[in-house]
Amino acid sequence: MIRAFRAFSPDLGDFAQMCDEKRWIEAENRPGKRQGAFCTGLPTKRESRVFMTFTNSFDNVSTLAHELGHAYHSWVLREQPLFLQDYPMNLAETASTFAEAVLAEDRLHQSRSRGEQLGILDHMCSDAVAYLMNIHARFVFEDRFHQERREGEVSTARLSELMLAAQKETYLDALDPEGWYPDFWVSKLHFYISGLPFYNFPYTFGFLLSTGLFALAPELGASFPQRYRDLLIATGCQETEEAVKSTFGYDLAAPDFWNRSLDVVERRVSQFLALV
Repeated sequence: MIRAFRAFSPDLGDFAQMCDEKRWIEAENRPGKRQGAFCTGLPTKRESRVFMTFTNSFDNVSTLAHELGHAYHSWVLREQPLFLQDYPMNLAETASTFAEAVLAEDRLHQSRSRGEQLGILDHMCSDAVAYLMNIHARFVFEDRFHQERREGEVSTARLSELMLAAQKETYLDALDPEGWYPDFWVSKLHFYISGLPFYNFPYTFGFLLSTGLFALAPELGASFPQRYRDLLIATGCQETEEAVKSTFGYDLAAPDFWNRSLDVVERRVSQFLALV
């Protein structure tokens, strides 16, 4: 992972190595320790810590990259005034999904086995389905729930109807009938975090923004890592549109940037189909 990060951005690679050497990552798999992962910042110490349970799977490696993306975001902001070190959820998930993309793309280029390439591309395509369909379904459901809640209580049966309708709409009715999950709203923690409504949306936004940025890297060459670092710093003091415009020159209100993101997804699907 460190090699992949460093090949893309020496600064990101050096940071990941420092996290390892300073033991800022607690990843031991031991009895009584639950699965999952998170990253937390320590602003007064200008440090971060990553907590996860590593079980020797590529999913775990991808998760670690995700959390190190968060940690790097905090790291580049550490010299800013305290109140300019905070950033919205949509931009937090940009840095994390970007780090995942760097690792996955590097693995794909390094792989020489058709089977391994298929596995990597399957993982990439599954991520796209999750961010663009599954999470979008959650957003559609939550939006319609709030609209109906204005008129009074919403029954459990109606909640399941809304969930099923959202899934059919966002999956374009493409799921196998056994794949529909109308009671998904019951078990998803994100719907119950009252302080962060629409907590699902930042993941889709972050995925699309990071994918679009990733697509710009070959064009910008050696200047990209510094621009990316400048963007992360800008997230603490500028709105998203302004931050992207000032560092990469793209207008997020226009479709061009977002089409680049979807072009990357389409390319990965085509690669997968060609190998199959």
